[in-house]
Amino acid sequence: MTNKKLWLFTSVLLVLAMVLSACGGAATTQAPVPTQAPVATQAPAPTEAPATTEAPAAPTVAATTAATTAPTTAPTVAATVAPLTIGMILVGPKNDGGWSQSTYDGVNYAISKMNNGSKLLLVENAFNEKSTPAQIAGQLVSQGAQVVIFNSDSFMDDSNTFAEANPKIPTIMLSGDQEWAQGQDYKNFPNMIDIMGRMEYMKEIAGCAAALTTQTGKIGFLGPLINPETRRLASSAYLGAKYCWTQILKKDPSALTFSVTWIGYWYNEPGITLDPTQVADNFYNTGFDVVISGIDTTEALVEAQKMTNAGKKVFALPYDYIDACSGAPNVCLGVPYFNWGPALLQNLEAISNSTWKPHFEWNPPDWANFDNPDYGAVGFNIGAGLSADNKATLEKFISDLAGGLNLWTGPINLQDGTVYLKAGEVATDQQIWYLPQLLEGMLGKSS
Repeated sequence: MTNKKLWLFTSVLLVLAMVLSACGGAATTQAPVPTQAPVATQAPAPTEAPATTEAPAAPTVAATTAATTAPTTAPTVAATVAPLTIGMILVGPKNDGGWSQSTYDGVNYAISKMNNGSKLLLVENAFNEKSTPAQIAGQLVSQGAQVVIFNSDSFMDDSNTFAEANPKIPTIMLSGDQEWAQGQDYKNFPNMIDIMGRMEYMKEIAGCAAALTTQTGKIGFLGPLINPETRRLASSAYLGAKYCWTQILKKDPSALTFSVTWIGYWYNEPGITLDPTQVADNFYNTGFDVVISGIDTTEALVEAQKMTNAGKKVFALPYDYIDACSGAPNVCLGVPYFNWGPALLQNLEAISNSTWKPHFEWNPPDWANFDNPDYGAVGFNIGAGLSADNKATLEKFISDLAGGLNLWTGPINLQDGTVYLKAGEVATDQQIWYLPQLLEGMLGKSS
């Protein structure tokens, strides 16, 4: 009996020891509570305004390298789509029906698609401010902007000044070429992104629509200031008009007049520029029955409607903004427009998750998703003023461009007769971007 009790007592001790040993082992291997995020992976709060002009750590170039060597654990949503405070400087008003409105709508498209609490700090009509655009950009940063967008090539020098003084602030220059290593204005800033759409295609379409419609053979081009961008876009419109006049309508090229009048800036500045209303009226009153606009605002379209109301049969093609025809749809042949949203979305998302790099992009249309706002950098919105027959012809021309038709193929001479492209020679991107003159056959000043 005593031996049985001793055996029983010993057994209980052994079992108890095993239980205690097992519990002790579990305690040493217990994982941390998985719902607690490690401190090192918490993203900084990007909506807090920085005390100085230095950007928060997330959007810097240095952070880009770190992001590529991130741990294999999946990042949190907050770390990959951190909200941004975006500063944007417009050359005109956000509702100009042209360039500024298209860029403003583009950044709002990006903010909407990011859907992460990003916000916009906006300054319109920057040249009406007492400060320079570079100084305005600095003020936006002091208000919390983590990235600054300059929306006009008129801001080129100011964007350079700001980017150089604020190397940790991502700077987006719309229509710039400072980051184009093969370009003439390469600056190699560590914090610059240049974005432009290949509007040349859409101007060719505009020129074709004008040539198909004109009854007088006289097409006017209402131009802004003179620089390489405006020369190449006016010349693209001429190439489109000439092609459709001679190759589709089979008309004598000498019977086509294509005349450019530059007002001196992107929009009317009373006392400084020519009045675009008067320039448009002068075209319409001297036998030009189609005017293609190259300025940011809609005077050519407005005056076409007035002339039509007075009994003339004239038409216009505004510029920049997808809905520009809405002011006078029946006299609008169509509008070549920029679609900034997709490119801005891609770049702002890259900045927010620290994967961005300085670069230059000159983005083409997405021919497979033409006029779809989620694709492509440029488009053409056919207007109600274009006849059904001409619409069908224009759509065929668009299809040909999508299939590889390249109007920047020689022989092409400059306005002074200098050979620019030999027969069969295809223009390089540099030859198009930095076009030094208008083309032979065009009327108007080249410089």
